[in-house]
Amino acid sequence: MIAINNKGGIQTNQYVRVMLNFLPSTVNGYRESIDYNGEILETVIIEDVFMPELIKLLNDNKDEKLLSSVFDYFERVSNSGDDHLVNMFSITALEILGNDKKILSIAQKYMGAKTKTLQREADRKIGRGFCNICQKH
Repeated sequence: MIAINNKGGIQTNQYVRVMLNFLPSTVNGYRESIDYNGEILETVIIEDVFMPELIKLLNDNKDEKLLSSVFDYFERVSNSGDDHLVNMFSITALEILGNDKKILSIAQKYMGAKTKTLQREADRKIGRGFCNICQKH
């Protein structure tokens, strides 16, 4: 279940729970991260627990239904209006997707318009190239 704040956006504290539902194989890594850090560090969990699993799914590109669901959720996050959530999502998940052109190309097939825009912005902020003429990395 996705909690909605009074602006119609997704609450930041729900992001981790939703991702755990999408990626149940990450539950142990999630718990280990909390044990190691003594608290829920959202960016660490996204970068070190969720994204490696998502990268594997994208690399295999076999579970289209799950990938579509995850990226539909990412589009909701991108349009949530929650600045903290969108920033956290951009500097973790979207930057990581841009680390590998092959993975990014696969991911873009599932991304909504706002997620694509945020991903390009995330790349620009860290100095990755973007071709304005061809609209590709």
